[in-house]
Amino acid sequence: MILTQEQEMIRDTMRAFAQERLAPFAADWDRNHTFPAEALKELGELGALGMVVPEEWDGAGMDYMSLVLTLEEIAAGDGATSTIVSVQNSLACGITMKYGTDAQKEEWLKPLARGEKLGCFCLTEPHTGSDASAITTRADRDGDFFVLNGVKQFITTGKHAQMAIVSCFLIPTATPGFIVGRTEDKMGQHASDTVQIILENCRVPASALLGKEGEGYKIALSNLEAGRIGIAAQSIGMARAAFEAAVRYAKERVTFGVAIIDHQAVNFRLADMNTLLDAARLMVWRAAQLKDAGKPCLKEASMAKMFASEAAEKIASDAIQIHGGVGYTSDFPVERIYRDVRICQIYEGANDIQRLVIGRSIANE
Repeated sequence: MILTQEQEMIRDTMRAFAQERLAPFAADWDRNHTFPAEALKELGELGALGMVVPEEWDGAGMDYMSLVLTLEEIAAGDGATSTIVSVQNSLACGITMKYGTDAQKEEWLKPLARGEKLGCFCLTEPHTGSDASAITTRADRDGDFFVLNGVKQFITTGKHAQMAIVSCFLIPTATPGFIVGRTEDKMGQHASDTVQIILENCRVPASALLGKEGEGYKIALSNLEAGRIGIAAQSIGMARAAFEAAVRYAKERVTFGVAIIDHQAVNFRLADMNTLLDAARLMVWRAAQLKDAGKPCLKEASMAKMFASEAAEKIASDAIQIHGGVGYTSDFPVERIYRDVRICQIYEGANDIQRLVIGRSIANE
């Protein structure tokens, strides 16, 4: 798979930005739970928050291949920032672009694509995660309005978003009754807020309806392919950062009179890490190219997400092993990367669900 000149330019631009404006600050953002607002604004100016949104709606008008290249580079700089960017592209922008009216796109999609506003996607509830059909949030009609009641859990960017997609509604987060609850104290990705959202008699006009009445479940699950491809891409970015850190350390660290990269045990471990990384990247690129070609790719997206996220954890773990004791400390980036990448096996559909999707696809072939 060969990149076009334009794709190479996008990759190189995003790599330069990530290494200059994300990587040097990632440890501090993680330590202090700092939301990267300024960096996100700059990414919006680069077009990274609306990569596949057409130019007529103020997006970058790029393809999914360019999006996965962008997400890999951002994730290599900071995993938490890449999660915010992935949600903005695949869910906030993606669903609004697919189902929104022209008026809704004018109001929300344009500022989302420009990075002037952030969006969040509210699906998971406290009692249900993978079983989206079991959600209990209600939207009751009241004349020209709908009244929403329920609780949503694990909502990325919920604390900082200006717009929320709740089932089939576009809701300004300043709406009375839209309440940001507790912020989760997480293992990793501390710069990306994950919150509980409480809907308490949240009253929205019928014009906020996204798609047709009764299509909420369909809309909620409609962008799974793009979301899973995005998570796979950010897994690769974090894994690459861990691998590159391990290579640097292995060249600098000397034991028994030689750099440890010259010890076969370390050299072979790096060889396996590099092979896993390349294999995962090729799976993601295949899924992205199928998406760009307009071909079905749910199976390929699930395979890429599952394989890349599990490979990334293995690569990050091996990077810690190569660092030895110091790799377990926060003085080196591999400790943070390991914590950040672990969630990739859980969100956007846990990997057990990916296996169900893949298995069902095999059975129906």
